[in-house]
Amino acid sequence: MSKSHLGHTARKRFGQNFLHDEYIIDQIVSSINPREGEFLIEIGPGLGALTEPVAESISELTVIELDRDLAQRLRQHPFIQDKLTIIEADALSVDFSALAKPNQLMRVFGNLPYNISTPLMFHLFEHCEHIADMHFMLQYEVVKRLCAGPGDKLYGRLSVMAQYYCETVPVLMVPPTAFKPPPKVESAIIRLIPHKNPPAKVSCINTLQRVVSAAFNQRRKTLRNSLKELIDDNSMLEIGVQPDARAQELSLGEFCSLANKISKVE
Repeated sequence: MSKSHLGHTARKRFGQNFLHDEYIIDQIVSSINPREGEFLIEIGPGLGALTEPVAESISELTVIELDRDLAQRLRQHPFIQDKLTIIEADALSVDFSALAKPNQLMRVFGNLPYNISTPLMFHLFEHCEHIADMHFMLQYEVVKRLCAGPGDKLYGRLSVMAQYYCETVPVLMVPPTAFKPPPKVESAIIRLIPHKNPPAKVSCINTLQRVVSAAFNQRRKTLRNSLKELIDDNSMLEIGVQPDARAQELSLGEFCSLANKISKVE
């Protein structure tokens, strides 16, 4: 099956799969609902499947593209080149806080390469105070993990940290046939809306990340074993967490309570 689309060959190292289904594109742009005057940033514009219809609604759009050939195509685009600010870089290395404008939150969207989607979201979470919302095309399995709750087998580190920072809303299923070349997995659009106030308070976000990582790193073990380097049984019981529970049984609030208890001791 050909990996070329509109004269460009998809590059495996960039995780490129180009969206071409007009109905799906329409649905995605409708869910983003771009409006004039908003500060929109697209990650991985590729061949412009979303870039072009979004740019029709607004006069300025910032795009981040790692592939220099695709960045050059956008610079020479016959209709929208004057609307684009093109950042030729790896989105994982971009300081989104430095892009922020005074008194205006950014809206971020994109068809993310699946091989960097999780680290990229963690990178964006660090800049949530500057973001109004995010709309991403992701592997459907990742969307399910983002939205999973306690007791779900997909509930894990990504679920807890994403839900600490954002409201997670699945929007649209996207079949492999919507892409060229078609990926081997189902895809979906998710909307992430950063909380104005986190659903649970935590005194040190780094401690929360350490606790969640340690707990899910050995998810079959009890908290007594997976967190033994961080907290003892009595301290867990003091905040109402059972030492013989497992990570997937705990709510976000309970993880935050653990982190706060550990922060007090350290």
